[in-house]
Formats: sequence, C-alpha cells, structure tokens
Amino acid sequence: MRYLPKSPAERDQMLAAIGAQSIDDLFSSIPERFRLRESLNLPGPYSEAEVIQYFQERAKEGSVGYTSFLGAGVYNHLRSVVTDTIIQRGEFLTSYTPYQAEISQGTLQAIFEFQTLMCQLTGQEVANASMWDGSTATTEAVLMAERITRRRRVLVARSLHPEYRDVLRTYAKNSGLHVEEVPFGADGTLEQKALESAIRDDVAAVVVQSPNFFGVIEQVPALANIGHSSGALLVVAVTEGVSLGLVRPPAEADIVALEGQSFGLAPSYGGPFVGVISTHEKFVRQMPGRLAGQAADSHGRRGFVLTLAAREQHIRREKATSNICTNQALCALAATVHLALLGKEGLREMAAQNLSKAHFAMNALVKVPGVRRAFEGAFFNEFTIVLPRSVETVNQQLLHEKFVGPLSLGSFYPELTDHALVCVTETTTRTEIERFVSALGRSLGRN
Repeated sequence: MRYLPKSPAERDQMLAAIGAQSIDDLFSSIPERFRLRESLNLPGPYSEAEVIQYFQERAKEGSVGYTSFLGAGVYNHLRSVVTDTIIQRGEFLTSYTPYQAEISQGTLQAIFEFQTLMCQLTGQEVANASMWDGSTATTEAVLMAERITRRRRVLVARSLHPEYRDVLRTYAKNSGLHVEEVPFGADGTLEQKALESAIRDDVAAVVVQSPNFFGVIEQVPALANIGHSSGALLVVAVTEGVSLGLVRPPAEADIVALEGQSFGLAPSYGGPFVGVISTHEKFVRQMPGRLAGQAADSHGRRGFVLTLAAREQHIRREKATSNICTNQALCALAATVHLALLGKEGLREMAAQNLSKAHFAMNALVKVPGVRRAFEGAFFNEFTIVLPRSVETVNQQLLHEKFVGPLSLGSFYPELTDHALVCVTETTTRTEIERFVSALGRSLGRN
C-alpha cells in the first residue's frame, strides 16, 4: 500500500460520502468510446526493485560512458548526497517561496546563512535571499542600477553570456532602457578604449561578466574606474560560482549578479537554478526580492525575520522593485548546504582542481596540429580554441566516440564560426582529457 495508502474500506467510505457507487462513477462524464477497457501493453507486472532496474538499464543505453566538455553557464560539479537528503526533507521540499517565512525559523535561518555565504564569496556587504537564476539576476541588477542613478542607458559587454543579453533586451524593450553593446578585444576581454569612448553621464550601468563567456577573466578594478568616472554603476555577472574559490572577488563592483548552480545543483537539463544579487548596504532599499535578517526577541533570544520584502505582495505595487521571484528557497538551501559541507578549504581545493585540469587540457589541445588558443587572457575552467574545421562537424564525430564536445560559438557570434568553448571541471579525469585530445585529433584527420 506504499502508493495507495487508502484501504478498500476507506475508499468505499469516500465514495459513499460523495454519493458514488464505484470509482467508475467518477468518470461518467467521459463518453464510453474514449474509455480504455483493456490492459495497457506494458511488460510485467514487475516488483518495485525490477522497475527501478528496468529504468536504470534504459538510462544506461543513452548515457553511460559519455564525457562532456560543455559549460557556458551550466557546470557539472561534484555534489554530496547529503545535500539531496536534506533538501528532500518534507519541511524544505515544498518551500519554493515561503510566504509565511517567520513561522519557520529554520527556513529563515537557512536564508540568512545563504545571504552570508554570498556576501563572503562576492566581496559585497549585503545579498538578497536569491533570485530565479543568473540571467534574471543580471537584468534585475541593471534595473536596480537604473533606479539608483535615474539614468536609462546601459553599456553591456559583448562577452556577457548571449542568453543573459537576450533576457536583458527582452526587459529593456518595454521598460525604456537603451542597451548598447561594447566589443571585446583580441585578448577576449572587454575593450577598455571602446568603453571609454561610449561612457557618458547618461549611463546607468556598465555590465560585464567575469570569467566572461569565453572563459577569460576581466579586469574588474579598471572597468569600475571607467564606469565610476561618469557616475555609472558597475554590474558584474558571475556564471561560474566555483571560480570565486580562487579568483579575486569583484569587490569593486557596485552590484554582483551570481548564478549559484555550481553550488550543489545538478545541470538538470537547464534548471531549476538559483540566482543572487549582492551589493553595497547603501543600495539595499533598491534591491529586488527579499532579505532575511537576524534579530532578538523580548527575552534576548536570537531569531530571524524578513527585514526587507520588496515584492508587490508585501508592499504597494508602485513601490515594488521586482515581481520576478520572491526567492528560490529550496535551491538556495541546496547551495547553502553544499558550501557548508565544502568549507573554505574545500571550495578552494575544488577551484584549484578546475584551474589545473583546464590548463592541462588547453596545453594538450593546442599541441594537436591545426588547433590554437583563441584568446590569451587568464582563464579559470573554460577556454576558447580555434579549429581548422567546422565545430559542429567535429562534435558529431566526437559524439560517436562518446564525447559531448565543446560549444560552437558560431551560433552566438557569426565571426567566430570556427571557435569552440571548452569546459573542464574537477569531475573530468586526466584519462578522459587525454582520450578527448586523441579523439579530436582523429576528427581533424591529424592522427
């Protein structure tokens, strides 16, 4: 009775209460010709163990043995089973957005801890309880900058994730924002001279990603100086949170928009993920979402409350800063548990493995005849290479050898049709990297 907890007697009582003779009466409105009377053509019956084994075997047919070198904003990292065990507890599992959060002090404390961790990672003073994902957090950060500066022009690095730029353009279309893109230079970073030429006193925000879409680390302090020279705010998007275990946090930024998927959330075919906005305390009243704070009761005992709730469900609609998402409580909890289990040293070690394995892969790949590195800027766990053949054709051949190849940049950047974005994380073994390099050589006809 695991999946049918009601006994036959209990079901009879329920039917009698609604005046039905049988379960079939519940479907009397469905014409007879549409009712299925014969048994479904399914194997079995199987026991629960046999059903699980059946689906595990079917899953192996399509996935076993494949190694992925895809990244581009969604990353495969090691995750502890403890994280899934905790977030699957009943008191957490359904709390997508806790509407009466003060009732559950545990939920509020988890949000408070999440905010604290995000501030420590990003070098900012305050962080919200979470957002929908990194792309919407980036756009909400721009809208926040617009409210603070009362300006309508936004300069966006063309090296920002293309899908993030699409989300921003969608918002800007009907909100009066004027979005302009700033090109990237030969080293893959935002071209500072172009930014200096475009910056004026009508710019609300300069938006940059670091590490950027090509994997290259941007010069955040220099970009902040350029933006601040005209009174604009610097928004820094971070799609690979693990990079903050080694890369200097963007403390010079005015607003940081972070995608937290790398912290305990599986790729899951693209979601659900968790975004976050962190900023300076002086900007807190323009921050979207909610903020959990620490307080004390009349007896001096520590407790947690919602310090800020800027959604129209909590305040007057005209004063609301965002309606995108109160907070992604369940995913934020997963990130909190994951980071608490890792600790500072664990995150630093994970980041170090990403860095060393990515550099090992890059050095091995550029030894394949015809393959070269595209951008010379410093990178973390992603880098861009140039291939002598179509990236799509190469990836089709790699797939036959059970490799999910790198991302073809041509679909996003027409001038980069022969460029491929390679990602290597701590989950990729040295043997897999060496096999990938050999398979790429064969697909190029170089072996």
